[in-house]
Amino acid sequence: MLKIDIITLFPKMFDGPMNESIMWRAQDKKFIELNIVDMRNYGITERRTVDDKPYGGGAGMIIRVDVVDNALKSLKVKPKTKGTKIVVLDAGGEKFTQKKALAYSKLDRLVLICGHYEGIDHRVHENLVDEIVSIGDYVLTGGEIPAMVIADTVTRLIPNVIKPKSLTEESYSLFTVDGSPISEYPQYTRPEDYNSLKVPEVLLTGNHKDIKDWRQNHQPSLSKS
Repeated sequence: MLKIDIITLFPKMFDGPMNESIMWRAQDKKFIELNIVDMRNYGITERRTVDDKPYGGGAGMIIRVDVVDNALKSLKVKPKTKGTKIVVLDAGGEKFTQKKALAYSKLDRLVLICGHYEGIDHRVHENLVDEIVSIGDYVLTGGEIPAMVIADTVTRLIPNVIKPKSLTEESYSLFTVDGSPISEYPQYTRPEDYNSLKVPEVLLTGNHKDIKDWRQNHQPSLSKS
């Protein structure tokens, strides 16, 4: 079973997405254990302060290194531990890919640290985590949505969470000869003709070879970036 710890300032954001559909079933069947950690429980002073002004000046507030460290200590995890990855979510990090998701799915434990405000004290990046990861070249309000994306992507790759055939035929699980990921072929269902919008005729023939050829010809390569 994979244990996923998510350290966040906004634990309620995970109530819906993490308790529906595949994520709920994976927890119910003990494929994963999801642990949402409220970072404010490790805040400083009676006000549970988690952030402070950046040294050198600048806009916004920075999450303190001691707050993150205390949260990690409560989980009893350290970087460079076999079977465990501690990941801080940051727009400047390494791009999250299907390949990385597959590697994470084979872990015993995955710890995701959600940034917020203007970011996290960089001593966290330098000393307290294994990897710095981004889900794309854009900026979000915080790391909560990226954490949901990663948790979902990783969970569905754990054996038997979903049907194996669904994984082998989907986008980013297929590759061209040069290693470029391939998009899954287009799919259709009833009605066969909807307001003159018709299903491709070859899919209605029952000729498995022709259907296979058509599908292979309709799998565009996806960007490696």
